[in-house]
Amino acid sequence: MPRFDLSLPELREYRPQVTEPADFDDFWRRTLAEARRSPTEPRLTRQESPLTQVEVFDLVFPGFGGQPVHAWYLLPAGTTGRLPAMVEYNGYGGGRGLPHERLAWVTAGYAYLFMDTRGQGSVWGSGGDTPDPNGTGPSVPGFMTRGIESPHDHYYRRVYTDAVRAIDAIRTLDRVDPARVAVCGGSQGGGIALAAAGLTDGLAGVLPEVPFLCHFERAVGMTDEDPYQEIVRYLSVHRNRTEQTFRTLSYLDGVNFAARATAPALFSVGLLDPVCPPSTVFAAFNRYGGDAEIEVYPFNQHEGGGGHHWVRQAAWLEHVLS
Repeated sequence: MPRFDLSLPELREYRPQVTEPADFDDFWRRTLAEARRSPTEPRLTRQESPLTQVEVFDLVFPGFGGQPVHAWYLLPAGTTGRLPAMVEYNGYGGGRGLPHERLAWVTAGYAYLFMDTRGQGSVWGSGGDTPDPNGTGPSVPGFMTRGIESPHDHYYRRVYTDAVRAIDAIRTLDRVDPARVAVCGGSQGGGIALAAAGLTDGLAGVLPEVPFLCHFERAVGMTDEDPYQEIVRYLSVHRNRTEQTFRTLSYLDGVNFAARATAPALFSVGLLDPVCPPSTVFAAFNRYGGDAEIEVYPFNQHEGGGGHHWVRQAAWLEHVLS
């Protein structure tokens, strides 16, 4: 695919005006306060596994509305004391899969939580285990327009709340150093990581990889790829709901969360990415509230740096934690 977005020098200076509701902070403060009123405690259940060097647990923690969210919690076998921890969020349509598919961070010495994304897990991968019991109004197949009539009802209000509660949960576990918890994710997972970073104090690091869910107004008008095209298809039918749709999405925009995040961050971007256009990634990166770096892959699409980028992430995080 040829380059279709701004040049790299222009991207580095790209700071668009992204709609930010006046009650953004109050909306999320109330949302999280309500979720944290759940009396349910995280529950760990050890799992039988052929992995001899990794301890495997099913972690169930209370997410949005106290609803149960599943995650894999993995520990390097034979270690003692409190470990640094990584919380990872998944790409669009995938579930938490199977423990042996999630070994990179735990074998690098981290306590590791991989969060199931509610309602997802049936598009690719090895499946998910967390339902989304909340109903919505009319929507396009997929997740982008579920509850689009109101930020209170939107699907990602629930997912972002789950993401923060995953951090809350891992910080309570005996083997985790709560001061050394980082978050990461690619694509949708990168957008969720940005939201979690903007809503959580005291994170040690944030690693959003080719993040989705940023600068909706530009993305929807620029790319003809899903998932952003779900919004286009919705508005092509509900022609009188444009203003309300983008008002709802402004409460969920990664750019607004990035501006509130303060932990050190390492982003990545593919300059040929047709799914998450580079300018939408740089819109979040250039607004980031803490120290941030970005790894640019000039000839890659949505795969970004692939396995090479994980090596870069691991070295970067080791340096940050030291």
